[in-house]
Formats: sequence, structure tokens, C-alpha cells
Amino acid sequence: MNISRIDLNLLVYLDVLLRQSNVTRAAEELGISQPAMSNSLRRLRDLFNDPLLIRTGEGMQPTDRALELKPLVRKVLFAAEQAILPSAAFDPAASNRIFRIMASDYTEATLLPVLLSKLRTLASEIRLDIMTPSDVDFQDVERGKVDLVINRFDTLPQSFHQINLWDDGFSCVVNSKNPVVKNWNLESYLASKHVWVSKTGMGVGVGMTPDDVQRLGWVDEALRKHGVTREISVFTRHYQAALLLAEQHHLIVTIPTMAAESSRHTARVVVIEPPFDIPRMRLKMVWSPLLHNDPGHRWLRKLIKTVSEQILQID
Repeated sequence: MNISRIDLNLLVYLDVLLRQSNVTRAAEELGISQPAMSNSLRRLRDLFNDPLLIRTGEGMQPTDRALELKPLVRKVLFAAEQAILPSAAFDPAASNRIFRIMASDYTEATLLPVLLSKLRTLASEIRLDIMTPSDVDFQDVERGKVDLVINRFDTLPQSFHQINLWDDGFSCVVNSKNPVVKNWNLESYLASKHVWVSKTGMGVGVGMTPDDVQRLGWVDEALRKHGVTREISVFTRHYQAALLLAEQHHLIVTIPTMAAESSRHTARVVVIEPPFDIPRMRLKMVWSPLLHNDPGHRWLRKLIKTVSEQILQID
């Protein structure tokens, strides 16, 4: 066996699989999908030429070979962690580390203000470098050049770690003097002009066209299932710009509810439930396996998860 050809991440997966004896629980602990964990188990079986875990009436049971490997794998991983990770524990109060986070302006408007308030109290010298989706591609994340990506995604590489932060519905933001407010239904919605806001994306984007329904996102996909389309007058990649445009007399902006709620401070617009069902969007936090065990990174991920739970309680 040529050790240079072995993916050492597989040993991490094997360690968790042998502790959990359950593919689903192992995937949850590592923050990866169940299919990705199942694929890793297949690779491990090929690597060691052994089933490793066998399904029985009492669940997954380790083979003799797996039991031999268990302490050896733990020893190898412990040695690797000691060699790679800083010798000292992470002290947020004393750290001046810069964390690079890719975040859409939806995330900036909903999550970051509360996160920054927490950081000011717990780790005042830590700095954040907030990048836009167009600044980053998946390779940057995979290589650990970006600490975290907080966004919504259609698909993600299976190797990435991820956790869900929250689900959000959709709302419409409309000028309060727009006649459509007094006659709010699907027909009047479709008769109006609309602002489209980027649903997701990483890397430099390309221009949009109204005919490209699949790339337009959740709102237009939901309308397509009704056999109808809306008339889009403005395409933008920024939620804050969309909310300003909503103050125009003739435009409707349909965006995630938590972003829409920020416009309630002005009497110029109203926030209304859409006149048709739109699937909820899911905000995720994603990071590279290279950073998974970094103490500072783990501290920040835990803080962001705590902050997201607090935001949900407020709402």
C-alpha cells in the first residue's frame, strides 16, 4: 500500500464510524451528508479490503479487523492533531485573529449585527473580513483560504462540512400607496412589475434573463409550478438595493422574510405574505475539512450557531 495515495480524511471518518457504529450519526457528527459518509465507508472498505462494519439485527457491528484498527487510527489522528494544531488552547479574549467569511448581504443584514455585538463583548480584538459571493469560489473554501461560507445553496461539494442555521420563508415588500395592496392576490401580483434578487451563488456571476427560470430561483420556480411567470423589471444581487427599490410606486420585491422585516421601520412600504406558496430557504454555514479541528475556528462556529439560535428566539 502506497501511503502517499491515501486520503487522511478517511481515517477521520473511520474513527467516527467506529465510535458511532452508525452511518447517519457519524455523518451528523462530522457535519457531512449521509451519502458522503456512505461513499467514504465504501472507500475505506476498499482501502482495508474488509467490510469494517456489518449490518446485523442489532445494528452495525465492527469486524475483527475494525476492532484492531480502532486504537491504531485514534493514535495516528492524535499524533496528527498534536503536530498540526497550535499547542495552546484558543483564547478569544486575547486573540487578534482575522476570520474571512463569505456572506451574502442577507446574512449581513440578519446574522452579522448580532454576531458583531457578541464579538465586541467576548473577543474585541478579533476582526472579520466579509467577502461577497462573487469574491469566492469553492476552491478557495476547500483550500482553507476562506474560513466560513454563510449562504443558501442548491448543491455543495460532499467533502465540505456544513450545519443548518435556520429556515426562512418569503415576504413581499410593496410601496404602501401601490394600488395592488388593496387588491392583493395572485392575479394582481402577476400584473405588477418585480425586482429579482440573486438567490445564491459563488464566483463571478453572469447576466440573467427572464426566460432562464431555473436559474432565477425559488420564487420563479414556485410560479412556474402554477404555470405562470412574473414580469421582472430589475435584476439585482443586493437585498438592500432591492428594499430601496421597493419604495418605488410600481415595483414588488419578494425576498426572505427576515430580510423583509428590516423595512418595517418606514411607513413608505408594507410587508405582505405572498399570494402563493414558496418553499422555505435554508441558511447554511459551510467550511473546509482542513479547518474543522482548528480551535479558533471551532470557537467561532459554535458562537455563530449560538447567535443564530438567539435570533430565532427573538423572531
